[in-house]
Amino acid sequence: MKASHLLSLVLAIALVFVCAKFVVVGNSDSKEKENTEQTADSAVINAIMKRSSIRSYTNKEVEKEKIMTLLKAGMAAPTAADKRPWHFVVVTDKNILRKYAEINPYASMAAEAPLMIVVCGDLEKAIEGEANEMWVQDASAATENILLAAEALGLGAVWTGVWPLQERVQAVSDLLNLPGAIVPMAAVVVGYPKNPGQPKNKYNENNVSWNTYDLE
Repeated sequence: MKASHLLSLVLAIALVFVCAKFVVVGNSDSKEKENTEQTADSAVINAIMKRSSIRSYTNKEVEKEKIMTLLKAGMAAPTAADKRPWHFVVVTDKNILRKYAEINPYASMAAEAPLMIVVCGDLEKAIEGEANEMWVQDASAATENILLAAEALGLGAVWTGVWPLQERVQAVSDLLNLPGAIVPMAAVVVGYPKNPGQPKNKYNENNVSWNTYDLE
């Protein structure tokens, strides 16, 4: 075999190996990306399914960066006409937490909690007219986002209701010195859980209709 032919054969074999390497690397990168996406998707579903109301906390304070993550999660919620008619009051003052526990008979856990985020509607940002109370849906979506983010961060949280009970709305408004346009909708009490939550399987096929309401 001539030297030139031998050289050509060697180069051809080398080219095959290089191409094969790129194919393997490409497939590997693709699979790694796919696995990463699947892991992220699973984490979201796990946070939803594992979330439970936590009412007992350790003495550990919630770090500032985690509080910021909770707030960002709240503000990532869907909102009608992108109005974002919400305001969040972050409460770490022990005295205010204890007073809130006295105001809301279903929020006794707040007295021992390190953190509470009060989700409010800002009526000056709400849609005008008959869709005005869409702010309640927006604030509710933000509240649920905070609960799920708390679960993902290893925190425990519980939704305590304020609106539409006017006596409670007024008491919380007075406690937090809220102006008239800021309406407290809910207060999320947060902390590091003393015990892991016990999520419930709440799926019930009797609560589901397909296409139209099932009268049978």
